[in-house]
Amino acid sequence: MLEYMGARGAICVVADINEAGVEATRKDLEAKGLRAMGVSCNVADEESVEALFTRVRSEYGRIDVAVLNAGILRDGLLIRTDRDTGKIKGKMSLEQWQSVIDVNLTGVFLTGREAAAHMAELGHGGVIIPIASVAMHGNPGQSNYSAAKAGVATLTKLWAHELARYKIRVAGIAPGFIATEMVMKDMNQKALDMWKERIPVRRLGEPKEIAQTAAFIAENDLVTGVVLEISGGVVI
Repeated sequence: MLEYMGARGAICVVADINEAGVEATRKDLEAKGLRAMGVSCNVADEESVEALFTRVRSEYGRIDVAVLNAGILRDGLLIRTDRDTGKIKGKMSLEQWQSVIDVNLTGVFLTGREAAAHMAELGHGGVIIPIASVAMHGNPGQSNYSAAKAGVATLTKLWAHELARYKIRVAGIAPGFIATEMVMKDMNQKALDMWKERIPVRRLGEPKEIAQTAAFIAENDLVTGVVLEISGGVVI
C-alpha cells in the first residue's frame, strides 16, 4: 500500500512495532525514489501513538490520510471438547482474546483518535481509512478477530458522522483473504485452503488491490461512512 500511495505523490509514514521492519521498508521506498519516514510505534500504547502523530505533524505540518491497518491473528475455537468423553480440553485464552483486541480494535481507536485530533486542529480536513475484514460477519475460530473487526466497522460509520463537521471523511475497507505476510504466516493452512475454494474468483486477493481501494477512498470526496468489502465475493 505504501509503495502504491507513494507513487501517487504521497509522503509515506511507515509505523510499526517492529523497528527493523520499519527501517527496511523506509529504505526500500526511498530506493524506489519515494519519500518516506519511519517511526517505531506500538498502536496499543497510548503514549506511543500520541508521539507518532505529534512527530509526523512536526515534520510535515499536516496529516492528510491515515490508514489504520495494524493487525494480528491469534485464532482458536472458543472451546474444544474431547470426542470420547465430552470433557473440555481447551479454551480460547484470555491472552489470545486480549492481544487481538488490543492491537486490532484499541489500536484503531487510538490511531483514529489521534489522526482526527490533528486533522481537526490543522483545519484542512482529511481522510481516515480503518481496515476491517469480512471476518466482521463472524468467522468460526476467530471470536477475537471477528469481534475486533466488527468493532472497527462500527467505528468507521460512527466516526464519519462525528467528524464530518471537521471536513474529515471516514471510510473503511473490509478485505477478504489477502496474500499478506500475516495471512500466509499465521493462518492455519488447512483453513486457508478451504477458504480459497469458497472464493468465487478462486484466488487470494493481492495487497495492491487493497491499496487501490484506499487510493479511491482518499481521492473521492463522496465516499464516507461506508465499509467497502474487497473480497473476491467470498461470503462468511
